[in-house]
Amino acid sequence: MIDDFLATDTANPARVEAAVRAAAAAEILPRYRQLAAHEIVEKSGPHDLVTAADRLAEEHLTASLTKLLPGSVVVGEEAVHADPAVYDALHGDAPVWIVDPVDGTRQFVHGEPGFCTLVALAHHGEVFASWTYAPVLDELAVAVRGRGATLNGTPLHSGSPAPGAVLKVAMSHPDYTSDAQKRALLGLRTDGIDARACGSAGLEYLAVACGAQDGVAFNWELAWDHAAGLLLVTEAGGAQATLSGVPYRITGGNDLPFTAARDAATAERILDALRSGADGPDPSVS
Repeated sequence: MIDDFLATDTANPARVEAAVRAAAAAEILPRYRQLAAHEIVEKSGPHDLVTAADRLAEEHLTASLTKLLPGSVVVGEEAVHADPAVYDALHGDAPVWIVDPVDGTRQFVHGEPGFCTLVALAHHGEVFASWTYAPVLDELAVAVRGRGATLNGTPLHSGSPAPGAVLKVAMSHPDYTSDAQKRALLGLRTDGIDARACGSAGLEYLAVACGAQDGVAFNWELAWDHAAGLLLVTEAGGAQATLSGVPYRITGGNDLPFTAARDAATAERILDALRSGADGPDPSVS
């Protein structure tokens, strides 16, 4: 079913692109820098926000994507927040659209352009295609498994860092994680790595796929944040792995943190730093 949907002689990937653009045009862009106070809600705290744009764009995508692929289901961030059992569809037999309607909600709320819509198409735990759309930046990246990745129609190649160059790595903020994962992430604060807190995960992955950034290191595994970007990086020539060295799984149970990088050697350098941090002293003990 998925292979037929994504076949090179069909227009379905372009139809998905159109659906993503339409959702952003209808529900996200009209609210950009126009949000009313009542349209912004805290979910689990001040760093976890949801807006009317998130909810309505996800509803828009749910209707349009399932119409494009009859029998498919949607695992969306807001639907899962309302009913965690929705996430179980990742383990089911139906094709799954994995949707983050506004990745980088904090940036969106603050009126900054660094947010995007993420859509990935998966089946039996494997990601087959992804769309990363930054509407304000007018950037659309598409990846199809085995067929490469593009940005606004131009092929993407992540390349490799220059020999001896300091690695630029975006990472999860250590304060929002477990003590063990915090130790691992702090291992990135070492010579040869310039680590900073991440913004929109989708745009961080895009930067890696473009070769503008060397890698990412994340300590959370929610599929809507990572499925699209990991395929994008991989199809651009990059590599990804969890702390134990095996690939990240969208169905969960990953050994965290994990990384995606411009090439396999860079991914291994980042993993080595994470492992060194994980084996180090507890940073909360003075």
